[in-house]
Amino acid sequence: MTDSELIKTIRIVPDYPMKGIQFFDVTTLFKNPEAFKEVVDRICAMYADKGITKVAGIESRGFIAGAAIASRLGAGFVPIRKPGKLPSGTLSESYSKEYGRDTIEMHSDAIAPGDVVLIHDDILATGGTASAAVRLVNRIHPKAVYANFIIDITDVPRSAPIPENVPVSAVLHLSER
Repeated sequence: MTDSELIKTIRIVPDYPMKGIQFFDVTTLFKNPEAFKEVVDRICAMYADKGITKVAGIESRGFIAGAAIASRLGAGFVPIRKPGKLPSGTLSESYSKEYGRDTIEMHSDAIAPGDVVLIHDDILATGGTASAAVRLVNRIHPKAVYANFIIDITDVPRSAPIPENVPVSAVLHLSER
């Protein structure tokens, strides 16, 4: 599939979750088997030679492709969740996002210092959630950290940029306008 064909599978919802935000809904991409496979194939090709040992998917849409990517790369899957959703000891990180404040958590034993971690989510916008996930994962001191997204919204100012030592990639680069 071409980028244009992938983009056509994404539903755009104006003024969600608040006025002025244009929401790129990838659930419509996920329900299209050809588009979903294409996204997973492209991401796996980007990271096939990186030695990924864990894929950390950010709740909730990051779980969907993240688990498929982990399976294809022969890596473990680590859920990064909202507070109170994980049953054992956790580490947490709070952050600001474009429409409020939030916290994410992961199990404290989910990642080991020698792991090579790919953090995955559906959208990169201001960088708040992704930066918090990088800080959270880096508290374990893994060997390397990468960040990947299905969509990078390129014209949204990065109020919380991902650290420069974390390589970032996206399948699609779109504008909110």
